[in-house]
Amino acid sequence: MATDASFADHLLDLASALPGVRVKKMFGEYGLFVGNKMVASICDNQVFLKVTDAGRALLNEPLLGPPYPGAKDAFVIDEALDDRDQFVRLLRATEAALPEPKQKQPRSAK
Repeated sequence: MATDASFADHLLDLASALPGVRVKKMFGEYGLFVGNKMVASICDNQVFLKVTDAGRALLNEPLLGPPYPGAKDAFVIDEALDDRDQFVRLLRATEAALPEPKQKQPRSAK
């Protein structure tokens, strides 16, 4: 089951207080970005937050699970979706804990 566009829009609305938040359609599902960092995957109408110590500190008893078969485990976010402030805190903390993405090397002309 793929994620509904309306669910992705709902998440954007929840996180609207956070500057630079956006979703990007990826491989039939969505990535949730803060600035240029992907902080979560949105798969099958569920949010899978990247695992960080900062995120773990904000979650009481984090539930782990893979967003898709073969993927690394991530925090499965459900209760925080009922609390806009908690969701924003989780996204902000995760973004701050993640390294900057590597710059892509330009392809050489042949």
